[in-house]
Amino acid sequence: MVSAQFARGVCRAFGHVLRPYPVRDVPPGSTLDLPGRGQTYVTDSGPKDAPAVFLLHSVLTTGLLCWYPVIPQLNNRYRVITMDQRWHGRGIRSADFSLHDCADDVVAVADHLGIEKFTAAGFSMGGGIAQLVWQRHRGRVSGLVLCSTGPYFSTRDPELRAQSQRLGRVLSVLSKAIPRPGIGRLDDTTVHTSVWAMRQFFSTPLSHMGSFGDGLGEFDSRPWLHEVDVPTSVVISTRDRQVEPARQQLLVDGIPGAWRFDVDGGHACCVLGAQFFIPPFVEAVDAVSDVSIEA
Repeated sequence: MVSAQFARGVCRAFGHVLRPYPVRDVPPGSTLDLPGRGQTYVTDSGPKDAPAVFLLHSVLTTGLLCWYPVIPQLNNRYRVITMDQRWHGRGIRSADFSLHDCADDVVAVADHLGIEKFTAAGFSMGGGIAQLVWQRHRGRVSGLVLCSTGPYFSTRDPELRAQSQRLGRVLSVLSKAIPRPGIGRLDDTTVHTSVWAMRQFFSTPLSHMGSFGDGLGEFDSRPWLHEVDVPTSVVISTRDRQVEPARQQLLVDGIPGAWRFDVDGGHACCVLGAQFFIPPFVEAVDAVSDVSIEA
């Protein structure tokens, strides 16, 4: 039950790791044990008394792989948290994959870190998770930043699901050619950025692509989108062919008072062409947080 856009997005995700954005000032992370849920990998950087921003990643990436270009731009005025979602990178291993569970995991991490309220910023799949964090835990979210995402993700088509699974098997074979003594650290100068990015990409079991597609296909916020009552920024990738701009615009139209910020880029703009993504994204975070970031 996946869309043609999802299958194409998988191919783009693999291509993105071959041309990564330059790495600098990326924070170290650690594994958190969330009682009753499992273990996940989390980074927590920036001033601990600053407004907290959770950066929620896209499908088939990790918290750092999706967000490392923008973290240094936020760290001087925000407390920035990334985490690996279920079955992604070093995220929780569970029987099923559900965006509802991913949303609850975000709040479990916030509880572990002693964070009461936070901005939930999500890219693509992470945008759906961010919406669900607000919907399921309304007292915890102070603002939303929704990037290259929409109020739904895909249609249901068993044949396309089978195609996605076949693609997963092909990429699994390719992954065996990648040297992997470990997942790699971004601050390890002996590891080339593109090699690190490939290790990050292949740290997500590609055999779960069908489950990811199912989880995305089940998401639909349109019935309650009008209820969102926190400041919301929508960052629209204007050349996006996976989540088309018209679908992203539904968030602007459906959420009362939402602000629109445009990025001249496609669906991978958070990494490919990150220099164009970072300024409007930072502005979008500022808009919901009422905090100005110094250059």
